[in-house]
Amino acid sequence: MNKLHKHIYGAIAVVVVFVLFSYTNKEYQADWFAFKPNADFSSYSIINMKDWLDAPAGKHGFVQIKDKDFVFEDGTKVKFWGVNICSNTPFVDREKADQFVNTLTFMGVNGVRFHKFTWEATDSINSSQPDSLKFLKMDYFQSKLKENGIYYGWSHIYGHKVKPGDSANLEAYSEIANLKYPWQHLNGSTSSLVNFAPDLQDLNIGLTVNMLNRRNPFTGLRYADDPALSFVEFQNEDDIFWSAIERALEQAPTYKAILCKQFSAWLKIKYLNDEKLKQIWRSDLPEGQSIAKENVYPTPNHQLFSSHYIKSIQENKNIPQHLLDKMQFLYEQQLQFYKRFEKAVRNTGYKGVIVSSGWQAGSGISHMYNLHTDYSVGPIDRHNYFGGGKGGHQLTTGFVNNEAMVSLPGSGLLGTGMQQVLDRPFAFSEWMSLIPNQWTAEASPLIAFYGMGLQGWDASYSFALDSPTYSPTVQSHSVYNVNSPSQMGLYPALAVMLYRNDISEGPILTERNVNLAALSEGKLGFSEFIEQGFDDKKFTGSISSKLLAAGKIPIAFTENLKETQPYTISRFEEKGIKTITSATGELFWDYNSKGYITLNTNGTKGVLGFAKGLNLELGEWTLKIKNEFAVVLLTSLDKKAGLDKTDKILITTIGRVKNTGMEYDETNTHLSKLGNAPILLEGIDFTIGAKRLQKATLKPLDHMGRTRSEEIVIDNNQINIEGATHKTMYYLLEFR
Repeated sequence: MNKLHKHIYGAIAVVVVFVLFSYTNKEYQADWFAFKPNADFSSYSIINMKDWLDAPAGKHGFVQIKDKDFVFEDGTKVKFWGVNICSNTPFVDREKADQFVNTLTFMGVNGVRFHKFTWEATDSINSSQPDSLKFLKMDYFQSKLKENGIYYGWSHIYGHKVKPGDSANLEAYSEIANLKYPWQHLNGSTSSLVNFAPDLQDLNIGLTVNMLNRRNPFTGLRYADDPALSFVEFQNEDDIFWSAIERALEQAPTYKAILCKQFSAWLKIKYLNDEKLKQIWRSDLPEGQSIAKENVYPTPNHQLFSSHYIKSIQENKNIPQHLLDKMQFLYEQQLQFYKRFEKAVRNTGYKGVIVSSGWQAGSGISHMYNLHTDYSVGPIDRHNYFGGGKGGHQLTTGFVNNEAMVSLPGSGLLGTGMQQVLDRPFAFSEWMSLIPNQWTAEASPLIAFYGMGLQGWDASYSFALDSPTYSPTVQSHSVYNVNSPSQMGLYPALAVMLYRNDISEGPILTERNVNLAALSEGKLGFSEFIEQGFDDKKFTGSISSKLLAAGKIPIAFTENLKETQPYTISRFEEKGIKTITSATGELFWDYNSKGYITLNTNGTKGVLGFAKGLNLELGEWTLKIKNEFAVVLLTSLDKKAGLDKTDKILITTIGRVKNTGMEYDETNTHLSKLGNAPILLEGIDFTIGAKRLQKATLKPLDHMGRTRSEEIVIDNNQINIEGATHKTMYYLLEFR
């Protein structure tokens, strides 16, 4: 071959390779499209759910507890589908507050948890006095929420920071002011020590009472008299068993002495003197500690208590008596604090819900003691997170936890329901599936289907909505990003489903019985283990969390010792096939492979997870997904009529979501590039079939749910939709 031919063929080869590469690259990019909402949440839209909110908030009276439910004073039941708004965001100016309200009503959110907002919102001298100028902004915000049918609650204290004016009333002001925690935001606060120290309790209680007695100039009501205030929480993520307390006690000798004196007095009542104490504790009483010296240390550390609980099960031995005494004492101290706080709040006249805290206390005995203190004042409220990666709270390149919750029933966020109690409402007030996990879109439907639906949870507040618009990148508001289309983009459909009560609440399969007297003897009656990372928790035990996919398995606090009946998941897994049909028949979970879930109710039908190529029959409707992973929801837009009779059906679709230029390795367990704006959505390709479709028209909607001019052909009672072609996640079916 001569040089000329070599150059010609070489040039042709380069062109062919370039064309092939360009075609391949274009084909890959065609599966994704840029998410470009115009962020106008105030105008009409098919998915604007403002009319589904029961405005104004408070019209039915205060939210109260009736057995396992939240009910208003007039007897109307209520569930809250909400979000967290945090830190300084509650104090935005009026224009921004109005934007938030528009966004929240658009999404169909009926509850806001205002969270950790008092760090820099109290008087510069006295920490129990609200900053009137800052709170004036929040007054407006809350009045507009109320006006539009959105209830708000206060999770205002997350480590109450002391101020110089507090010093005269504290046992050792400098010790508290100089406290250093592994978490900088808790430095100089009453965190952990408040659970036993009355002087610190006075600060937390004082601030809360002053806030309740404050009059909102826009409503004319004291907050204690405003039924739109759906709950007041004592403290965020704190309890007396939390091991961080030991770090604080090392730096606060005055408060350590107070705690030891309290415990020594408790031991004196039980054992009378040191001689009897030594007979029972033996070598477990440290040298130099005694009732007489008032210096017996109760070792408040959930990790210590958990390790001995686990060891007692593994070795079939009793938990040492000194640990049982310590746990019981700590339980009683915390309960005393909560009851004191409860009385002060009720004395303001507030009739709404009181929440203690949403934190953990290890496994077994200490966990149940802590849970019972929460039970004693109000609903059970818990937090959990899933996914994430190397960067923790921030998105960075590196390791990715790319597991999917649909792969294992009862795992991840849903497992939090293992803490649900028989005769109390259950609230999930902080949760999120964290990027760079690729399957984060599974989170909100999973919580709505199984948590709020089958399990009958009463409140959900995702974490967190930090802006009144969609975020430009998946991490614009850190990894805790409700503002992503993978989260709030699904809320309109899920809100309709929940407010219409589409999903039936499941029956109780078995109760896990807990008796306080038995706890003091180290007896639980079933095994239960909680594995905790930073904010993520996993639940295992003799009663499988998989059962949460079938029905309820609540904890029951009993007056008398009552045996817990064993209940195995094998009742639902037929012949070794890994599928669970809910006891109601509406939900189906297949986890033979990567896992998928189907929902089949009168008002909503859909699929969630890895159902590629499967022919799914949902009543009179059929559904087939071409993508590896997808969420597809069919939602009646009528407040009463189901999918068989409604004039309008909203189709909502979502899959993977990423930044432009965001890259993972071949295993999808390592993030190599973060990428940038705009956000890209994977187009969802699917087929829907139903006899009703012969009298229907189908239109794609824009990214804000407004109609576009084009129409999609319906052929032979079947719809074939290519998401990347229509470049949207919303479609509208209309029937003539």
